Amino acid sequence: MAAPEAPAPEVQKDPLRWSARLWVSILIFSGVILLDGLDVSMIVVAIPEIQSELGMTAATGQWLVGAYILAFGSFLLLGGRVADLFGRRRVLVIAMAAFAIVSLFGAIADDAVLLIVSRFVKGMAAGFAAPAAMSLLTTTFPEGPQRNKAFGIFNVFEASGYSSGLLVGGLLAGLNWRSIFILPIPLSLLLLFGALRFLPPDPPRTERPRLDIGGAATLLAGMLLLVFTTVSAAEVGWSSLRTIGGYALSVLLLAAFVVIERTVKDPLIRLGVFRNRGLVTANISIGLLYGGAMGFQFLLALYLQDLEGWQPWQMALVLLPAGLMVVIIGPKLGALMDRFGVTKVLMVGLVAFLPCYLLMLLIGPEPNLWLILLPASVLWGVGFALSIATLMVAGTNGVSDDEQGLAAGLLNSSLQVGGAFGLAVVTAAILPGTELSMLYPGLVVILAFAVLTLLAQLAPKQS
Repeated sequence: MAAPEAPAPEVQKDPLRWSARLWVSILIFSGVILLDGLDVSMIVVAIPEIQSELGMTAATGQWLVGAYILAFGSFLLLGGRVADLFGRRRVLVIAMAAFAIVSLFGAIADDAVLLIVSRFVKGMAAGFAAPAAMSLLTTTFPEGPQRNKAFGIFNVFEASGYSSGLLVGGLLAGLNWRSIFILPIPLSLLLLFGALRFLPPDPPRTERPRLDIGGAATLLAGMLLLVFTTVSAAEVGWSSLRTIGGYALSVLLLAAFVVIERTVKDPLIRLGVFRNRGLVTANISIGLLYGGAMGFQFLLALYLQDLEGWQPWQMALVLLPAGLMVVIIGPKLGALMDRFGVTKVLMVGLVAFLPCYLLMLLIGPEPNLWLILLPASVLWGVGFALSIATLMVAGTNGVSDDEQGLAAGLLNSSLQVGGAFGLAVVTAAILPGTELSMLYPGLVVILAFAVLTLLAQLAPKQS
């Protein structure tokens, strides 16, 4: 089906009054990241039921999440560059079709290994879809007020997917855990048909794009090993030969990738993109921020569910104020960035995490809902709402259109690897046992992540 030409002269007359087609476009881009957030968090609460029905051990069951994160975090960089080279709309459509097919396969799988493989393949599809959607956003909405507003909406969907996934997953798991795999099918098909109908075709290229096979192979192998080593470090030990060897080999593979990119005629990634200080700083900050955020959710789950015996949906209600903060602030974020600047809005968001994590250090044997948990949830939501989208804006500003997919892949990859690393560090930090005291070292770790994120932004920038 032929799509209409790209919009829109009226956008130039009044940048913040969008046509209906632009609104549909931002909903498609945001829907992709919403679907990813839902798919990651929904399955968390269903793991016990899946383990019981398929006879999985606890260690094997964790790979229902780990396999997705492993593939998603590893394929983001490659997915972003492939979108730049072969067409962002084309890559998005193919990835959404694959997402729907693999979701159906997961819904009918009756073998633990096949189910984990389906999660890995689904993570691959998401690794191509997410940077394609984000780079479509940054090339559809020009730098400035339009892009700021678009990222504010994008952030609402992103945070809502993660925060609501626990509640949705808890409700669906109560019916049948397979319904968690069924829900993404109509959503991904809706996004696929929306992209075909409303997004303009990819512009024709004067030259046939060529993929740097050597660079792609070393990058993918290095990222897979890096994420796998990080995800499994808490299980096998940070000082184990497997962990040390895994990190050493991943560094060698990524170093080989850099050598290839320096010498090959058509590199997969132009290394000069890393001269953009805003992009580099945003990648460091978003990795640290999300590492602390994942650790916070993990520790909150341990406290409320394992120690206090709460149900998953009860914990989801504790996080509901965080989601409400995102919904309230997100649509206004573009205007806030226009009025106060990206840096000031970002700093307020990063500072909000400090009292949030300090409050969690005050938790006791009896959960204090009104003085600790709900205020911490509100602060976490404010921090998340103000920080993630502003870091995405800061990281993509000044990047040329033909490398927006690469920038999106870098930022999303840093977010995923940072989240996996933060979760692994927190898991290693907490003490064994079933007492409240085991959580405090982990709380100190996430507080340290928040401080380091702030310091990364306060560090002097070279011109």
